[in-house]
Amino acid sequence: MNYTTPHKPLDLGMTNTDFSRLSAFIYKHYGIKLPLSKKLMLEGRLHKRLKLLNLSSYKAYCDYVFSEDGQQMELIPMMDLVTTNKTDFFREAVHFNFLFEEVLPVLSKQLPVGKPFRVWSAGCSTGEEPYTLAMVLSEYHRKNTEFDYQILGTDISTRALNAAVTAVYQQEKVTPVPLSFKQKYLLKSKDPQNKTVRIVPELRSKVNFERLNFIEDSYSALQSFDAIFCRNVLIYFDRQTQESVIQKLCLQLKAGGFLFLGHSESVAQMDLPLVQIRPTIFRKV
Repeated sequence: MNYTTPHKPLDLGMTNTDFSRLSAFIYKHYGIKLPLSKKLMLEGRLHKRLKLLNLSSYKAYCDYVFSEDGQQMELIPMMDLVTTNKTDFFREAVHFNFLFEEVLPVLSKQLPVGKPFRVWSAGCSTGEEPYTLAMVLSEYHRKNTEFDYQILGTDISTRALNAAVTAVYQQEKVTPVPLSFKQKYLLKSKDPQNKTVRIVPELRSKVNFERLNFIEDSYSALQSFDAIFCRNVLIYFDRQTQESVIQKLCLQLKAGGFLFLGHSESVAQMDLPLVQIRPTIFRKV
């Protein structure tokens, strides 16, 4: 007979003390603000970790997270569960239209010979945004063959980044992709029962992915960029952290480069080297 270690019965839910310990740590080290109203959400997302680790309470989980072993082993799995990975292809499509019609015709002429146009998808989640950018930039390349490009996608979630590297998506996920783009840039599974598509190698080769915590002191390990997309990320930070993050983004943005934010995000009253071109579109001065 095979014997397995039975799971310990789980105690009652997360206490306010447990939540305060975890939320304070997450805010300090990752900048993500979790008000008390998020307690049930955090409890639900971490429940699977308690079961996997065979821990009987959220207090035991907190003790493990803050232990030496937990600091080494548990922070990445915990943050993979805490972070929200909501994204879509061609989300807020007006930004991609502006990039193609207004930004590329100007900035591509200013690129040194042999230098690629560089875009950073900051908070790229499972890859839909950087691959949307790759489609748009590839279309520009088809019309201007001397134009080249590179894209960097960063996120704090290794789970999301692994999905982005794999670049396989359910067919309903690519509904917003124009038909002509689907025909050029998506490969259907050969198995008719497998309703998935994969980004073509041509585009995958143009996108690199790295793990990045926005709370790091500096992003200077990265190269400079002609455009940065940081959309629907700042909403998870408080105002002070938002300003700090955008200041560091601006340091990586070339003079004259463009910053794209989400429709619900604002930089009003922030001390930044940016001028607003359109709602949520800014240029570095």
